[in-house]
Amino acid sequence: MTNSLRVRLLWWLLVPLALYVFVTGKAEFDNARHTADLVQDNKLVSSARMIAGEVEWVDGSLTVDVPPAALEVFVSPYRDQVFYSVTVDDGRLLAGTPDFPHSASQPSDEPEYYDASLHGHPVRAAGVVRQMYDNGVTRRVLVSVGTTVRSRDAMAEQLWRPQLVRQIEMIVLAVALVCIGLTFELRPLMKVKDDVADRDPMQLEPIRVERLHTELRPIVEAINQCIARLAVQVAAQRRFIADAAHQLRTPLTLLGTQLQFARQHGGIGPELAEALAAMHRSNRSMVGLTNKLLLLAQAEAADYTQLANEPVDLAALAMEVVEDLALLAQTREIDLGAELTGPAPVTGHQGLLSALVANLAENAIRYTPAGGHVTVAVKDDGATVTLTVSDDGPGIPAEARSRVFEPFYRASADTEGTGLGLAIVREIVVAHRGEITLEPGAGGRGVTATVTLASARPGRSV
Repeated sequence: MTNSLRVRLLWWLLVPLALYVFVTGKAEFDNARHTADLVQDNKLVSSARMIAGEVEWVDGSLTVDVPPAALEVFVSPYRDQVFYSVTVDDGRLLAGTPDFPHSASQPSDEPEYYDASLHGHPVRAAGVVRQMYDNGVTRRVLVSVGTTVRSRDAMAEQLWRPQLVRQIEMIVLAVALVCIGLTFELRPLMKVKDDVADRDPMQLEPIRVERLHTELRPIVEAINQCIARLAVQVAAQRRFIADAAHQLRTPLTLLGTQLQFARQHGGIGPELAEALAAMHRSNRSMVGLTNKLLLLAQAEAADYTQLANEPVDLAALAMEVVEDLALLAQTREIDLGAELTGPAPVTGHQGLLSALVANLAENAIRYTPAGGHVTVAVKDDGATVTLTVSDDGPGIPAEARSRVFEPFYRASADTEGTGLGLAIVREIVVAHRGEITLEPGAGGRGVTATVTLASARPGRSV
């Protein structure tokens, strides 16, 4: 059976309703048939009694003159055939159809009803007995009248069919109301689904249960408990990464100093000098990775309610980052420029926002080949502040854009770096309730990273 809740509920509704309609429909058909039988039997008895009333003695013999009214009672649009028989107890036929079928039981003083067949047609018949007295002679006259059953069947159908139609309409209406009701009543559950589906993977906030039905609240509360336990585990993992990175930074810095001293100490051979240089480069990579891990942990743990109290001029901050990275860009023969239209105030954490701009710009410089261009631009339109970092490098494949914000993911394995830069950027943007997008650069070359933050101009509520 299907797993659809709507279909299963409809089955629970339709099966009992169908059984109910079948049982009541059968009962109503029997009632309609019984009513039609009563009407037809009354006509048959009335006709037989009218004919019996016309039986009389004439010159010592029984005769009968069948009145037309006795047969006209059966006139109908269905053109039923009418048969009758008037017989005496000695077997003599006074009038009617000679082969009229009679009941197998003995005639009695009470009217008798029975079903028979005549000339290949099913008929309903009734018999009435009349006692005839004359000069001490008593005769029993049996008057039987029969008719085909087309009118009776039509009457039963006319009585029964409207009831069946109403019950079918009731089922259709019930199904429609259930479908409409489920559509409206399941909206809170669909909103919960949308809330969970639209969440950031690391957004571990409980689901609101205020508008949910009482029956659904235990399920959502159980999910919230699971989210709470997951949040505890994630927080513990982040603390571990931050603590481990913090503990590693001091010995790595000391190791770097010792390696630098060993390289500057005389009396070592070229092979040892090359090994020390490689160790020093590895140590610098380890120090960079440790610092990035610390920054990522700090960005993940950032609280917007605290960040929102610190005003930061993003344009001035971007200019400082461009000046700091100018030497790196010059070394790689890359044209690094800035496009600033004036102050662009936002609210947030200055250190984290500086890391955001630096990581985007450094990423662009690292992936842009010699002779390329990297541009950092900041624009304030009054409602939002937009930071864009554009380059004309090889770009990011469309299938990789959704993954470049994952920690340690790199679009190209041949490129240097830790794979944490864009992950840090994303966490900082999320912590500041902003948005970040990656699009192809001008002419389809390179990448343009766009960060949108709320402006903090005076008079605008944040």
